[in-house]
Amino acid sequence: MTHSSTATEAGSTAPPEPLTAPFTAAVAQAEKLIAGAEFVRSEADLAEGYDYLAASVAACLRLSGAHGTSHPYFVSSTGPYAKMGLDNPDTLYYHANIEPDAEYVVSGVRGTTVDLSFQVLKGDYTATDVPGGEDAFDDRRIPIAEDGSFSIRFGPAKPDAGPGYFTLGEGASMLAVREVYSDWTERKGSIRIERVDTIGTAPVEPDLARMRKRYGAAAKMLLTRVHTWFNFPKWFYLDLPVNTLTAPRLTPGGLSTQYSSVGHFDLADDQALVITVPKSDAPYQGFQLGSLWYISLDYVNHQTSLNHAQAQVDPDGMIRMVVSKQDPGIANWIETTGRTRGILQFRWQRTDRPMTEADGPTVALVPVTEVAQHLPHIEHNRIDAAGWRDRIAARQRAFAERMLG
Repeated sequence: MTHSSTATEAGSTAPPEPLTAPFTAAVAQAEKLIAGAEFVRSEADLAEGYDYLAASVAACLRLSGAHGTSHPYFVSSTGPYAKMGLDNPDTLYYHANIEPDAEYVVSGVRGTTVDLSFQVLKGDYTATDVPGGEDAFDDRRIPIAEDGSFSIRFGPAKPDAGPGYFTLGEGASMLAVREVYSDWTERKGSIRIERVDTIGTAPVEPDLARMRKRYGAAAKMLLTRVHTWFNFPKWFYLDLPVNTLTAPRLTPGGLSTQYSSVGHFDLADDQALVITVPKSDAPYQGFQLGSLWYISLDYVNHQTSLNHAQAQVDPDGMIRMVVSKQDPGIANWIETTGRTRGILQFRWQRTDRPMTEADGPTVALVPVTEVAQHLPHIEHNRIDAAGWRDRIAARQRAFAERMLG
């Protein structure tokens, strides 16, 4: 057989499907969802959607590489540059992939943040049911030494488990960890995970079959991510009366010790929402805006969120915030950053009692020019341009200390 005939025969064979084909097809499908989103009203809305898609593509490719469960490690689940699921500006999110029949040691050093919590999830990072018991708890349930160190175990049910052992339920596939800041000046802790039967060994090197599987996993992850969070506002927000907030309720898919109050806004350029809420006795109370892509707004360079430690509290113990496009000249201005529509969200965490309607917010829709009439301590609330710039600089510097790029 001559060289030329071999080449001819080889050339007549159809090339194999590109290894990345499932993922590129998923990107194209996700782009159609972004471009056809029913809530897009402007080029700015669409540009934000494409930015969300770019970050999701990068995140899913990265996270698919962490999907192996033989040697798990904690990765950032959502963050300032790869957002999803109405990420809380006050929270660091981590997760590791696990198997329900394996045993894991989770250890680290508790930082000075206001809350540290653990949640076992089934499937992807998209829970819609409120878990409890072994599935979701905060660090009040774990032994912490005087130096802040801790070590707990997760694994299948066993009779001699002892203290600090948490049983993994059927279908458990992910351990999520949240660390929550208050005034953003706290020191974050450290955390690691080890699988008991593989620690000290190395994972199998990836081959072509595994890489093909990885791109397939990334494709599935991307479409699940986009579909799930597209629908979440429809399920839990958009059927509510506009420019209102619900009474506090247990957070769907959240922690058993977390309550939330939710709503959505639709404001003209000359309108504002004056939101009044009691400063809570809960260790954490936070408020934020989100886009209809169900992600946080820019909370580093704009004040699109405030928590109990950052907000100015009036002499009567109430926190009064103004959500608007125009600057009302008060310290608790929540910037819409030019958006006319979006998500409103309160969270109370680490609670030791139910949050009731009396703990929740009231909302008034008013012209921006009449905001002062709805602020009984307006002279206490006012801020000038230099003071506002100082507030933003403090946010930028405090966030930079988190070292998240």
